[in-house]
Amino acid sequence: MEASNYALLLFGALAGGFVSGLAGFGTALMALGIWLYVLPPSLAVPLVLICSVVAQTSTLPSMWKSFDLSLVWPFLIGGLAGVPLGIMMVASADPKVFKLSVGVLILIFSTALYLNKRPLAITFGGRIADSAIGFAGGILGGLAGLSGPLPILWANVRGWNKHERRGIFQLFNFTVLASALVLQTASGLVAFKVVWLALVAFPGTLAGAWAGARVYHALSDKHFGDVVLGLLALSGAVLVWNSIGTH
Repeated sequence: MEASNYALLLFGALAGGFVSGLAGFGTALMALGIWLYVLPPSLAVPLVLICSVVAQTSTLPSMWKSFDLSLVWPFLIGGLAGVPLGIMMVASADPKVFKLSVGVLILIFSTALYLNKRPLAITFGGRIADSAIGFAGGILGGLAGLSGPLPILWANVRGWNKHERRGIFQLFNFTVLASALVLQTASGLVAFKVVWLALVAFPGTLAGAWAGARVYHALSDKHFGDVVLGLLALSGAVLVWNSIGTH
């Protein structure tokens, strides 16, 4: 790789780490679009998984005490059950139709939640509903690495505060993405070159995650919610564009 390619690799790692440190998700949203300019998908996708896990692990110590684990565990149980099913569906799913459908849904719901000025605190379904959302998120994570959107939207509907939401975002995505990484590695899908690229990207990932976490602690509940919904809307727009832009 040329020096300019290494610079883009580090820049993508810094951007992805910052968003992950700020919101507890979004490494792929920021980093993948940059890395695909210099890396094939076979290297860029597992690299995103590795850097996502590293970024979220690095910020856990400073946030662990503020997480409410009683809210998180139903999502984790459902998510772990859904990941293998999502991986099994990879061969049969139409990626363009899938991305377009998920992207449109994310755009609609994130926009509706942003425009809604009344606080939401829906308790329907309790922990069973939380597990079901986690299960669906696990399927999406195994199928396309999209573990975050459904639990993130659901946490906003529940009306939880920023620390409660952050605990769900970070621990759920960490668990699902780490599981996907383990399954990919066990299947021989992670090339040795990815390890070298990850070592190059680590400084940017860690620096970005540290800076993002500092900004997170300074945000109010409302501003954190606005950031999360904005990132979701951007994620939905990217999915829609990727699904129709190649026609």
